[in-house]
Amino acid sequence: MATRPPVGLPKLSRRSRILLIVGVVLLFGLITGSRLLDTYVNWLWFGEVKFRDVYSTVLLTRLGLFVAAGVVVGGIVALNLYLAYRARPVFVPVSGPDDPVARYRTVVMRRMRLFAIGIPVFVGLIAGASAQADWQQIQLFLNAQPFGVTDPQFGHDIGFYAFQLPFYEWLLSWLFIVTAVSFIGAVIAHYLFGGIRLAGRGGQLSGPARLHLALVAGTFVLLKAVAYFFDRYELLLHENEKFVGASYTDLNAVLPAKLILLCIAVFCAVAFFAGAFMRNVQLPAIATVLLVLSSVLVGAAWPAVLEQFSVKPNAIQKEAQSITRNIEATRQSFGLTDDKVTTKPYEGKQTVTNDQIKTNDAATLGNIRLLDPAVLSRTFTQFTQLRPFYGFPNKLDVDRYTVDEQLRDYIVAVRELKLDSLPQGQRDWINQHLIYTHGNGFVYAEANKVNAVADQSNGGYPEFKTGEVAPDGSIRNADKGIKVSQPRTYYGELFGPNDYSIVGGRPQGSAAEYDTDAKSYTYTGSGGVPIGGLIDKLAFAAYYGERNILFNQSIADDSKILFKRAPRDRVQAVAPWLTVDSDPYPAVVNGRITWIVDGYTTLDNYPYAQRTQLGDATNDSLTADGVVISQVNKPVNYIRNSVKATVDAYDGTVSLYAIDEKDPVLKAWMGVFPNTVKPSSDISNELRQHFRYPEDLFKVQRQILSKYHVQSPSDFYSGVSYWQTAQDPTIDNVTSADAQRDAAAKRRDAQPPFYVLAGDPSDTNKVRFQLTSPLVRENREFMAAYVSVGSDPDNYGKISVLQLTQDAKGPQQIQTQFLTSDNVSKELNVLALQKTTVVYGNLLTLPVGGALLYVEPVYIERASNNTSYPQLSKVLVWYGDRVGYASTLGDALEQVLSGTGAVVPPPSDNNGNGQTSTPPSTTPPTNGALSPELQKAVNDIDAALADIKRAQQNSNFTELGQAYQRLDDASKRFKQYNTAAPSAPTGQSSVAPSPTPSG
Repeated sequence: MATRPPVGLPKLSRRSRILLIVGVVLLFGLITGSRLLDTYVNWLWFGEVKFRDVYSTVLLTRLGLFVAAGVVVGGIVALNLYLAYRARPVFVPVSGPDDPVARYRTVVMRRMRLFAIGIPVFVGLIAGASAQADWQQIQLFLNAQPFGVTDPQFGHDIGFYAFQLPFYEWLLSWLFIVTAVSFIGAVIAHYLFGGIRLAGRGGQLSGPARLHLALVAGTFVLLKAVAYFFDRYELLLHENEKFVGASYTDLNAVLPAKLILLCIAVFCAVAFFAGAFMRNVQLPAIATVLLVLSSVLVGAAWPAVLEQFSVKPNAIQKEAQSITRNIEATRQSFGLTDDKVTTKPYEGKQTVTNDQIKTNDAATLGNIRLLDPAVLSRTFTQFTQLRPFYGFPNKLDVDRYTVDEQLRDYIVAVRELKLDSLPQGQRDWINQHLIYTHGNGFVYAEANKVNAVADQSNGGYPEFKTGEVAPDGSIRNADKGIKVSQPRTYYGELFGPNDYSIVGGRPQGSAAEYDTDAKSYTYTGSGGVPIGGLIDKLAFAAYYGERNILFNQSIADDSKILFKRAPRDRVQAVAPWLTVDSDPYPAVVNGRITWIVDGYTTLDNYPYAQRTQLGDATNDSLTADGVVISQVNKPVNYIRNSVKATVDAYDGTVSLYAIDEKDPVLKAWMGVFPNTVKPSSDISNELRQHFRYPEDLFKVQRQILSKYHVQSPSDFYSGVSYWQTAQDPTIDNVTSADAQRDAAAKRRDAQPPFYVLAGDPSDTNKVRFQLTSPLVRENREFMAAYVSVGSDPDNYGKISVLQLTQDAKGPQQIQTQFLTSDNVSKELNVLALQKTTVVYGNLLTLPVGGALLYVEPVYIERASNNTSYPQLSKVLVWYGDRVGYASTLGDALEQVLSGTGAVVPPPSDNNGNGQTSTPPSTTPPTNGALSPELQKAVNDIDAALADIKRAQQNSNFTELGQAYQRLDDASKRFKQYNTAAPSAPTGQSSVAPSPTPSG
């Protein structure tokens, strides 16, 4: 009986082949066309900002990696497929007419060129696409720099771990991949061509197939030996339960085991090579079993036994050396060395008289900030928005300026374009991209002043000052205050990634850009990409999917398109190797509004240094509420604020300045991108005066410092001396004291750090602009340390730690004392009845007179007003176990310094949770804090509330109505007498007892 020839795949008709080819070409065109369009647009944009060398370097590096990885991986796979094909048997038996292998073999043989080229090309494309993403690793290796510091175990420079080791491991991983893929491809090819047969007892393996596969497998095992060699260095990055680095077990069991396994792997590789040529399958099999058993016994069992029976019973002694190395490396890698951090004991108890405090701490008392930048955005909007399409960020910024020869801190904001606030009927393409193109103005208010708060309906607001274009075209406040010569802002935080404007070069009669009521404006800055040519119009019309770009007659030869307009996005684009701070801030430098953006160089492979997740370390109550964007969570164990970037708000010019020129990581990147980062000497004095120590870096450092202030290995291991970041005790939009306490008890978000202008911790007579944060004891609420870092040019980056030597109340406890203070809780209850929202501002902690001073502004919002916005109502102060509560900071300070404030009990820890176990007094104060009329109104409110509760319980509706009437009368009297209370005059500093020192 004749056998049927193997059946191949059905042939495609000519028409089908043509359609298939056309479809593939169209698909390829769509994919590559989009990439080419992006490349062209980016090429134009990088040319605009004069960083085209950065883009070309990245592009060429990625392209080179794509080609190299594709050629190498695809070539090795092709070589192994070719060897499998050449080693095929001359005669291959067929098991029958329906042998599937024979059918597939026939298909492959008929289209040998397609499979021989297509498979390696496909594998090479995948490999190239994956490898090109690692361009940074390759460039760092090529531009490696020494750190000048060696690791304590192997004696290698840290640069080896930062730049070279990652490349070696990356290269090794690709060799593993290509070897494994080649082995799989060779097995399939040998099986398809008959070198491997599964038929018969135990199957059959031809000699050439055995030789080929044994050589590939031996190569894989040899690579494993190389991996064991590099695994020794990875031990210095091992994350243990208590610390990072090589532990006692790693050094005395795992490290020797790696060397033993390395030798065994080399022996096994030799066995594979020998077995290939000796045609002995048993020798490689025995070697494989030996390698597996050695990995289990030597690599796992031995270290586990040593850890369990020797290390754990004596962990403090055994791990002392490793912990010491971990402490030293971590403090070094996070910039917390002794030359940068000064730690002093601080008693936390008043050591001078109240009169001496007013003199000695005048620099602090005279500059206490009342305005919270995270609260007042809506207040700025209400009073200084000007037009509905302008707006401010959710969080404003704090900066300092010397005005009238006096240094002051200000709440500052740029009045930016906010297109999503345009009325619905005006949201057409012309308005959004041609007419409304820019913001207008720099708005600022002195941080420790508000207008008179005697009249609650009109007072308690910042004293706004602006630099903006007036309707007559002039610039307001050009010759006084903060001088702004160009207030128009074409680049700002409120621009999204797809927001663009087309400016300049308008033909006669075309609609011009909106600027003021009196006149329009035409952009004259250097920013923007020319869009007048047909090719550019076509490119951007396709890029944004907008045909109006192509046909609108207002777009002339000299027109430009502005895009990538957020300062953070622009800096990240021109410096893709930087981690950019989450909060850019504006400053007026030489009359121009300039965005300042901090950039960090980071690593995650500094030996023995503790790793932290950047996103988790920088999250706090503001990021949790969405007020500030969060950092991406990525591991870091080295960070430096090496670069300060600036973005001109008018023309978008981006400049990068090196401020830590000793940073080896920065040096490496400057080798990759020469002439992109300007030296520190190019920074003008006026610009340097507005540098702030960045918040994200400070958050990371305070988290690390909370553990790594401990120097003793035994204390570090036990963890009894650890600190933690204080929880944010303030909750917005809470209308009663009870609700506030409940919400604060549930809150677990970290308190953000705060910028203050205050006395230097080392010299209270000097006014310093600094970033501050309280730290509390771990799992307790008592203060552990007060940390501040300087931002002025002469002390920039100098960290001061005042370590409390005895228990002192922390922020959470102080907030509880505020809310349980009798006069405070009564007023909160009254406000709740009036449907008024209470918003608590930032709780500032300040060292004063040897103790700690806490200040918290209290804002209110009227619920009856549809456009409610915060206004300062009261100021809470805590000092010396007394609470001050008044309409002005001066009065509140006077209460605690003169002894008339409400007394609160001293801290105790009887209940073990860090909270005071002594209940606060509920007796109304008799210290004169309230006027007799106001005190009587408060007492009547309390009595009316008690009558309401009793009437509700007795279901006596007559008494209930009468009680409500008494409550209404008492509330009216309270409002009348509280409004009539004396307060600081308009425009005066709220600190009356002490003069504001000269800057």
